[in-house]
Amino acid sequence: MNNNDNLSYSREELQEEIKYLRLLSDRFQNIQVASTEVINLEAILNLPKGTEHFLSDIHGEYETFSHVLANASGVVRKKIDDVFGKNIREKDKKILATLIYYPEEKLDLVLKDEENPEEWFTVTLRRLVVVARAAASKYTRSKVRKAMPPDFAYIIDELLNESGEDKEKYFEGIISTIIRIDRAEAFIIAICQFIQRLLIDRLHVIGDIFDRGPSPERVMDRILNYHSVDIQWGNHDMLWMGAASGNRALIANMIRISLRYNNIDTLEDAYGINMMPLATLALHSYDDDPCEPFIPLVVEKGKDKDLVKKMHKAISVIQFKLEGQIIERNPHFDMRDRLLLDKIDYEKGTIKVGNKTYQLLDKNFPTIDPKNPYQLNEEETAVIDKLANSIKNSSRLQKHIAFLVSHGSMYLTFNENLMYHGCIPLTKKGDFASLEIEGTAYSGKALCDHFDRMARKAYQFRFQRKYEPISDYMWYLWCGASSPLFGKTKMATFERYFLAEKETHAEGKNPYYTLVYDGEEYCDKILNEFGIGGPHSHIINGHVPVQVKKGETPIKAGGKLFVIDGGMSKPYQKVTGVSGYTLIYNSYGLVLVEHEHFDSRQTAILEEKDIISKRIYIEASAQRMRVRETDIGKSLMAQIEDLNKLLVAYKRGLVKERF
Repeated sequence: MNNNDNLSYSREELQEEIKYLRLLSDRFQNIQVASTEVINLEAILNLPKGTEHFLSDIHGEYETFSHVLANASGVVRKKIDDVFGKNIREKDKKILATLIYYPEEKLDLVLKDEENPEEWFTVTLRRLVVVARAAASKYTRSKVRKAMPPDFAYIIDELLNESGEDKEKYFEGIISTIIRIDRAEAFIIAICQFIQRLLIDRLHVIGDIFDRGPSPERVMDRILNYHSVDIQWGNHDMLWMGAASGNRALIANMIRISLRYNNIDTLEDAYGINMMPLATLALHSYDDDPCEPFIPLVVEKGKDKDLVKKMHKAISVIQFKLEGQIIERNPHFDMRDRLLLDKIDYEKGTIKVGNKTYQLLDKNFPTIDPKNPYQLNEEETAVIDKLANSIKNSSRLQKHIAFLVSHGSMYLTFNENLMYHGCIPLTKKGDFASLEIEGTAYSGKALCDHFDRMARKAYQFRFQRKYEPISDYMWYLWCGASSPLFGKTKMATFERYFLAEKETHAEGKNPYYTLVYDGEEYCDKILNEFGIGGPHSHIINGHVPVQVKKGETPIKAGGKLFVIDGGMSKPYQKVTGVSGYTLIYNSYGLVLVEHEHFDSRQTAILEEKDIISKRIYIEASAQRMRVRETDIGKSLMAQIEDLNKLLVAYKRGLVKERF
């Protein structure tokens, strides 16, 4: 059966097709309903594609992340410039933009000093409606309505579609009534949030939401409630996913990094993880230990630095022990070179790494048994068990990780773009590097798919100790040499704490980072491996900060690859010289937005100080890209094809209409 009313099926195939069409008829019960849907879908195909935003390596920097979403990476201000030009003052544009970003806070400030609130409301409401119309112009009325806040949906719909002199008084009547009944503030908040939502159709977060920055939980809260988002896991996300699944080594890693960056508030206040057992162990075992290598990188006034560094050392030693246990029970990980505790001469305070012997910066190991260095003592075992139980019972953390699992993946292909956080491991010759797992060798896409399955399985069976070996794969994804999320030969955590020699700190990169960054042919090879390709296909990843200060560019391999880790994480901004990137893919093409330093949310509200963003046009289309040319368009065309078949079945009496 096809749209020309011809039969091209065997009897069995026809029966199966009719069975499916009868199910479809439950939604589209007659010719009129099905025809209306076909017309609607065909119209959507001809609309401009929605705007996608790509962000990477947020690392808990909530204020910067939230501002970038609120200002749509500079698109809000550009929209204001487009619709008003020189018709309003620069000062008024800044106030209007800040109001859209932070409507509640900015309203409070403006109204404190405003002598004529009613006049201000009238002018501001009119301006916001103009911006909202511009933001909504490329979407169907149906989609726009779905984006509207329920309390004001009818009013916004009327204001957006007002036109002509005949409706001017109607328009004025709505505005004046909103003000008269004291709903102006609530309406302004609603329409500002509506504008924000329209300007980003879909958000892609390409890994590393957690660690380093102070507020990953607030980032997750924002992502959790975002209207359209997908996540490609980063190694730091996998670390938290593994910890939330009960892997003891990853729990220790998670706690250690939080202490290293002095983010203990995230653990205790945001996620309710009880740190008292670790503090007790630290004071008992390291009371007289200066713990100099474990001074946190971020030291805040009023916080007990001495206790933090002792806790930092205590959990680090636990981590090294637990990681040793993982390496010993997983010989196929090929990571025996990372077994270091048994290479220490505890009497001399030295360690043998490779063929060289080094002096340790810290020689005090009161909890390590030199004869059995990877065994936790009773107190350490009790601490890690209590931490695991606290993590298991943290409803907020488990909610966030469940969202990461359900909305995340190792990679994503969407609209001819391939997104992943780190790399696709390659050999020096440019072949896909393989890793043998349980007797089967995996490489390229198959390796990513297998790791994806293992991570989901580990989370499904979280905190069931007999399944903990499955979660060892999450640990490998965090720091293994063939991990697509890590992409280095080793994670030199021990060496950075205990050895002064910089040569031992080196973490060699996978050949991917030289071959793919410089060679377009390797990008094409990877794209083909994942089933996409062509002149407008790209790889988008993060993970490696782009050192703009040294002249590096995020655009690699002749424009086939974009590395969009620009240093949203403040500790990296000294290296990158910028404050992050957003890649924007709209109906006109690709735009890379480079963000400069963002002071704070408070400064933005008080002084209308926006984040300064430099726009770099990468690819511009001669004609606007339509929904028809996107992955969503392909899905809609498949629906249209099915509906056309249903229409034929109705007309031929093969499926009965219902009225």
